[in-house]
Amino acid sequence: MKIKQFYINGEWVTPDGNEEINLINPANEQTVGSIISASKKDVDSAVESANNAFNSASNLSLEDKKQILQEVIDGMSNRRDDFAKVISEQMGAPLKMSSGAQYGSGVIHFKNTLSVIDDFKFQEIHDNITINKLPIGPVGMITPWNWPLNQMCTKIASAIAAGTSFVLKPSEITPGAAHILAEVIHDTSMPKGMFNLIHGHGATVGREMSSHNGLEMISFTGSTRAGIDIQKKASENIKRVSLELGGKSPNIILEDVDLPSAIKMGMKQCFFNTGQSCSSPTRMLVPESLMKDATSIAVQTSKEMVTGDPLQEETFLGPISNKKQFEKVQELIQVGIEEGATLACGGVGRPDGIKKGFFVKPTVFTNVDNSMRIAQDEIFGPVICLIPYKDIEDAISIANDTSYGLSSMVSCADPQKGQEIAKRIRAGQVIVNRISRGDYPAPFGGFKMSGNGREHGTFGIEEYLEVQAVIS
Repeated sequence: MKIKQFYINGEWVTPDGNEEINLINPANEQTVGSIISASKKDVDSAVESANNAFNSASNLSLEDKKQILQEVIDGMSNRRDDFAKVISEQMGAPLKMSSGAQYGSGVIHFKNTLSVIDDFKFQEIHDNITINKLPIGPVGMITPWNWPLNQMCTKIASAIAAGTSFVLKPSEITPGAAHILAEVIHDTSMPKGMFNLIHGHGATVGREMSSHNGLEMISFTGSTRAGIDIQKKASENIKRVSLELGGKSPNIILEDVDLPSAIKMGMKQCFFNTGQSCSSPTRMLVPESLMKDATSIAVQTSKEMVTGDPLQEETFLGPISNKKQFEKVQELIQVGIEEGATLACGGVGRPDGIKKGFFVKPTVFTNVDNSMRIAQDEIFGPVICLIPYKDIEDAISIANDTSYGLSSMVSCADPQKGQEIAKRIRAGQVIVNRISRGDYPAPFGGFKMSGNGREHGTFGIEEYLEVQAVIS
């Protein structure tokens, strides 16, 4: 896929920039395409287009918005195989997962937004005061490589519902899904210029967007380090910043659970997408008395996970999506060994029999102390830390002993007890006795260094609106 054009003002245009960025298939390390990185002039052009289209976007009727959302859903459905193929090729997700969770997590945001928009209160009247919720203005969206369709779609669906225009810059590692989505949007009734797509490095193009006077808001999903930089740049002109950043999520296993079931569920959720999810439950908190059994189950579960070619049906763990991240994962596995954690399985190097590609051995560390780097740093690979705890108070203390607060899990026999524990966990999401959040448009976002703001459903729409009081 050689992407040589941007999508600006409803047209495919030749960019002013000329730096070519190669796209690498992480499963075989071969070049599979390229994109052009935007220049300042390209950013200015896309922002200008979004500003020119803001009036049309903000005047869309409810029916107009619903029609656009449905058109995107229909268009994405027709391109499902294309999305799946390009996601597998560019980020290494197993094709089965690309066609399932990767595609599904993207389209569900348009469906969920469509399901809540009828009841959304864009205006409320209280005596002589009218409360209007108005589109914030042109928005810059910067999205990551690990869930290339999901993160774009939640932002775009909410922006359409809010009635604001926007400029999207996807990751330069996985730009293909955004290109296909632009082709889908081109065939909808969306006003020209409401959606604009540019490509390029986050450190240059992303920074240019973050400080651009023509954007009223930046919505960013990615690393905490990059989020801090974006917030600093955005502060120069007081733009709103919505950040969905890193995580080091705990999974509290209570003594009363079906241990094999709870451990297997936690392992699968942690290693899903090859561990490259900010919400992955990477710290499994286990009662001291159950640590030996839990470790045995975790090791056996990891051995049953097939690592290899993303195109093979049986593959569960594909490669890490890029060389830089692969090297970081390898480094942190070595750090864990040096810190004194017990390496129950896995370790540094590629899995046996794999000579090429950014593949990592599924790795289980046990008897981990929560102060260790592997328990505090976001590894972003198929690596889990089993941490013993004395009692539930100790477990909650360990769960909250992190700079992050994005997600968490609780596995218990008593659902009500799970609800009570959830309220004491400092995280934006707590999943009780489930493997995932499901399709309901629950708000998603973090506490502490995991960011601010919320995405999905009605909470996602709120992010793109300003509140106005009219007193008469």
